[in-house]
Amino acid sequence: MSHFNSEVSADLHLPSDAGGTKPTDSIAPGVAARFGDEAFVDGDLAAKPAPHVEMPDSAEQVNVVKAPAAMTWPRFSAMPVWLRRELRSDHAGEYGAVMIYRGILAISKDAAVRHFAERHLVTERRHLALMEEIIPRGGRTKLLRLWHLMGWLTGALPALFGSQAVFATIEAVERFVDHHYQQQIDQLEAQGEYGVLRQTLLDCQADEVSHRDEAAQLASPQRGVMLRLWCAVVGAGSAVAVVAARRV
Repeated sequence: MSHFNSEVSADLHLPSDAGGTKPTDSIAPGVAARFGDEAFVDGDLAAKPAPHVEMPDSAEQVNVVKAPAAMTWPRFSAMPVWLRRELRSDHAGEYGAVMIYRGILAISKDAAVRHFAERHLVTERRHLALMEEIIPRGGRTKLLRLWHLMGWLTGALPALFGSQAVFATIEAVERFVDHHYQQQIDQLEAQGEYGVLRQTLLDCQADEVSHRDEAAQLASPQRGVMLRLWCAVVGAGSAVAVVAARRV
């Protein structure tokens, strides 16, 4: 960490345990979540956060009003092994997504990029909180410290090179995430089980596709060799991260 300046080091403080939080924009009606001074009720923004408010990253730090008692998640330990592994990779991915946007915000001074990142960070935190409701602490990957660093760097490095690098990076990440979620959704559909969980994954996927499409619209189609290579590395790295999270 000594290689980072004090501001970046502070932003990169590693969690003491496997934290993280965030539900989707469209699930669990009646859910109200407060992040700092920003409140969401049924997915609608109720108040804008005050500047310089540090927003929490883990479920333990977020005041979340749970969905009605009638809405219960399938018991994680009773799920088939393949599904537990996939959900573990989903949790790791959502945690990494939070850190990507934190990395962007730590570096970028571009107003448009910061607005983009701030809005999407809220959604990613909500997805993460949801994943932490579904997946108990013991079921999560043991590699979250690595995800913390690698996610942050995936956001911070392109931010050093400007808005086009940021938008191209997010498009590459979300393109992979869309495909990853679709694989799980297809398997759940074929089995005809876990309908609530399947719908939750569909809702998360829809949010990520929206992020991908917005980034693609903002990114220039004219990309240099280095940016194309970077995006290929990001996609490949995401695939490797999924395999690791499934196993560890």
